[in-house]
Amino acid sequence: MYERNIHTISTLLITEDLPAAGRLARFLYSENFQIKVATTSAHSMDILSCENVDIVLLDISSAESGYPLCHTIKEQFDIPLIIISPLDDEQSVVTGLDMGGDDYITKPFSNRELLSRVKSVLRRGNKSRYILEYKNIRVDTIRGLVTKDGRELFLSALEYRLLLVFLSNKGRVLSREILLEEIWDIGGGYVSDNTLTVYIKRIREKIEDTPSTPQIIKTVRGKGYRLGG
Repeated sequence: MYERNIHTISTLLITEDLPAAGRLARFLYSENFQIKVATTSAHSMDILSCENVDIVLLDISSAESGYPLCHTIKEQFDIPLIIISPLDDEQSVVTGLDMGGDDYITKPFSNRELLSRVKSVLRRGNKSRYILEYKNIRVDTIRGLVTKDGRELFLSALEYRLLLVFLSNKGRVLSREILLEEIWDIGGGYVSDNTLTVYIKRIREKIEDTPSTPQIIKTVRGKGYRLGG
C-alpha cells in the first residue's frame, strides 16, 4: 500500500509487532519517506534482501522475539536501526543497544519524537547521501531545505515530494503514470492528471531560470518528463 515503483529519498522499513504501523506509515510518508511494512521476521529479511532500505524501525514485544532479529539485521545488512519497545528497564535498553540498535525508544511516544530520532540517526550516517543537487538547485532532505544559488525556495509539500522524485532519478524518463503514483495522496484523495501538470509548472517557475524553456525538468514528448540529460 505504501510502496512506490521508483526510489525516492530515505526508504524506511517498519517491522514486527506495531499495531499502529498504518498510522505511523502515513505520518512518515507525509514527511517524505518511502515506507515498507513487514509483519514477520521472515518478511523483514525478504524486504531487506530485495530492496534498498536506509533505516529500520524494529518494534519488539519482548526481548526474546526482537533482539535476535536486531542482531541478524545489523550483522547481515549493517544499516541504521531504531528499536521501539514497551520495555523501559535499563537492562532491556542496554541489551538492545549492545545488539546493534542505533537508538532505543520506549512506548508511548509521539510521532514527532520518533521523526526527530530517525533524522538524528540518519545524520550520524553519511550526511552527503541526504544532499541532492543538480546544477544550481540543492536539497537538504534532512532539513527539508531547497535552495537555488544559495537562496531558499519555498515549495508546497507536493511540489517538494515531486522535486525529490526527479532529483532521485536524474536522466531517467518518468512517465506521467509513475509521477502520479508518486504524488498520490496517501489519505486517499484523488490526484488528477491536470494536477500533475499544474505542479510541474509551479516547480519550473521556482527552479528554472526561464520556465518557458526549461533546462532542468524537460518534457519528453509522448513519454513524460526527465531531469537533465
